[in-house]
Amino acid sequence: MENINGKELWKPGNMLYPIPAVMVSCQREGEKPNIITVAWAGNVCSSPAMLSISVRKERYSYDILKETGEFVVNLTNRKLAYATDWCGVRSGKDYDKFKEMHLTPLESRFVSAPGIAESPVNIECKVRNVLELGSHDMFVAEVMGVTVDEKLLDNKGKFDLRAADLISYSHGEYFTLGEKIGKFGYSVVKKKTSKRKK
Repeated sequence: MENINGKELWKPGNMLYPIPAVMVSCQREGEKPNIITVAWAGNVCSSPAMLSISVRKERYSYDILKETGEFVVNLTNRKLAYATDWCGVRSGKDYDKFKEMHLTPLESRFVSAPGIAESPVNIECKVRNVLELGSHDMFVAEVMGVTVDEKLLDNKGKFDLRAADLISYSHGEYFTLGEKIGKFGYSVVKKKTSKRKK
């Protein structure tokens, strides 16, 4: 392994960690809803609000996503960690994941796929483009609506991230999020100095 100034040079790989561990729910008309655990997910545009998920073609949910063009991204937390992992290693072809994990389908407002009621945040999406990339295809989708557990809103209506106890994923392991260390722009905001009265 080549060493450069105290750093090892590795072959190209996925090192953009940690990443969100989300459960994506989808459903064909007349069939049971399904859940797929997705690690390759992220925001891609703010106006219109858009995100992407990347899914292997051989996954059971791939064809459902391709055919329906709709899905719900459900954020996961400590309480949902076991279900998140279970839904990621079992196939919807063989199991009713909602039933097996005692999860409740949540009726969506803008798409036909249900969300997961136990999830702190549900993001309803419509696919706008599918990019064939290699091991995964990327579904680029527009966010049609978001539902948030009202118990996680502070007195100003802001989402309380710490109370949500969200989890992330890194190299095959799940982690809860750490402590807040700053907010956007804090590095350039000048501290107000109080003038002493003489």
